[in-house]
Order: sequence, then structure tokens, then C-alpha cells
Amino acid sequence: MTDIDRTVVVLGATGQQGGSVAAALRADGWVVRAVVRDPSGHRARSLSASGVETVRGDLGDPESLRAAFADAHGVFSVQPNSGQADAGVTDEDEVRFGTAVADIAERCGVAHLVYSSAVTAGSTTGVDHLDTKSRIEAHVRDLDIASTIIRPATFMELLVTPEIGLDRGHLSFLMRPDQAMQFIAVRDIGRIVAAVFGSPESYAGRTMEIAGDALTGNALAGHLTRAAGRPISYSRLPTTLSAQDEVLSKLEALVDDGRLAGNADLDALRTEFPFLLCFDRWLAGPGAGLLDEALRSTDTGTQPAVPLRAGRLGGPARVADDAGRRFIRVPGAEQ
Repeated sequence: MTDIDRTVVVLGATGQQGGSVAAALRADGWVVRAVVRDPSGHRARSLSASGVETVRGDLGDPESLRAAFADAHGVFSVQPNSGQADAGVTDEDEVRFGTAVADIAERCGVAHLVYSSAVTAGSTTGVDHLDTKSRIEAHVRDLDIASTIIRPATFMELLVTPEIGLDRGHLSFLMRPDQAMQFIAVRDIGRIVAAVFGSPESYAGRTMEIAGDALTGNALAGHLTRAAGRPISYSRLPTTLSAQDEVLSKLEALVDDGRLAGNADLDALRTEFPFLLCFDRWLAGPGAGLLDEALRSTDTGTQPAVPLRAGRLGGPARVADDAGRRFIRVPGAEQ
């Protein structure tokens, strides 16, 4: 194959998902071209040092996307959203960006488009920055381009962010202590996408909900306790918080009805992708440093932060508690 046959353009490569995709594609021998706003920035320079080609581009600039997609075999598409801290985009911006990427990929003759959506897509949730994903998915399916849609579960990384409370021996999240929710390691998203690009005949036309583990709140506490070497307890976020915030209330309802909890077939996924990490293996491997950082947090607050914004499942929304002292991250806001 020529470099053109082996070139995949990655959007969001300076973020979590795009970065994992770029790394996995490079490991599989692909030529990776990352679209970045500022090639001189720290993250862009780190990509270049790892062997990734970086090109200047912007989701709001179709000409820059056309130049970036020229002669590429594939495009990995992920967009910022209004639930992402400091993203500076509206819901309509996200839809416009996502549909434009797909349109330009089709017009440029890209052979395979992989779009990263949300686990709740396919239904109306009432959370605007989740429902944007269904609109982009529908547009992608209407195009004359081979496409694969992935719907990642909530990121495991979300559970060990600094200042979330692990330093005080407690974790609060969206599900009840006895209720299971699915999670995935960000690294595994990249590996799945690389496998998809490597076998287009197997994955073109598919919509795939992806996860690596399903855990109740109590199970999370047990895994974290063993990994941390100290007791970690678990409770659902206080009802006073959901009463104060409509989005949080809707997210909890989506967990309760199963749409945000996730419905991936884990046994089938592990057969198809044997590298998928369960939570305890992730804690002992890629998550070890993150857990250590969370346990060493210097936060002195005593009240859980109020999650005000959420956008892309698995990504962080940073929000302050009512004292303005600290931040947590909730499912839904990062690329």
C-alpha cells in the first residue's frame, strides 16, 4: 500500500478520544494526519514528536478540512460540544461541524468515515447536547460513504479525576450503589477504531455501542479500595443536587432507564476485541497514575460539586461547588 492508502485523518487528536485513536493507528502502521488549530501548540508538538503529521485546520473552515482530507483513506470524526468546559460551541455548532466533516469526507473521496457518537444516541433524551449526536448520525447514514458509528460508554478516566473526592475516601456518581453502569478505557476506544479502519469490510455500515466493563457503585468502591490500599466508599450523588439542576436530574433518569447506563454486549465485544480492559486491569495499568493523582488531591472542600453541564459521554465537564472551591467531572463533555 502507498502512504495515501494508509493515511487516516484524525480530528480531536489533542483530546482524549482523538489522541487515543492517533496512538492506536500509529501502532498499527497507519500514517496519521491530525487536524489541529495551532501546530505550534504543546499538544500538537507532542503529536508531531510521536510521528503524527499535524496540519492546521478548523471545523468552521471547510477549505482547511478539504485540504486536510485530500488523498486520505479514512477520517475519524469527533466534535466539541456545548457541555464541554470552555469549548465555546453551541449545539447547532456541533451539528454543523459533524455534518460538514461527513459531507467533505464524501466529496473528497474518503473511503471510510468513523464517527464517534454517544451511548444515548438513537433516542430523544431531552438533553440537547446529547441529542445532537442522533442528528449527526442520521446525516452520516444518508451519505454515499462507507461509515462506522461508535457509541462509547462513559470513560473509566472519569472516575479517578482529581478533586472528585477519592482523597477523602469517597466516590459519588450517577448510579445507585446496586445499579450497574458500563464504562470503557479511553485507550480501548482508539484500539477499537484502529481495528475498524483495519477491516472495513467487517465494520462499514455498523453502529457499535462499545464498553469494557459494567460495574455497580458498590463494585466500583471495592475495586478502588483494593487499588488504593485504603477504604473508598460509594454513594449516588445527593438528591439535593439533582433537585437543583435539570440536566443532572435528566442524566440520572437516563441511567435509571438504561440509556446512559449502557447496553453493550460485553461478551461479544470481548470476543471481537480481546484487548478490552476491565476496570481492575485498567486501575493496575493505564489508570494507575490517574488514581494516584486523585488520591493525592489537595482539595479541602467537604461538599460534593454540583455537576451543571454534561455533553459527550465519558468526557469531563468542570463545575464548581456552591463555595466555588473545587471541580468534578461528569459524563458527557469531552472529545
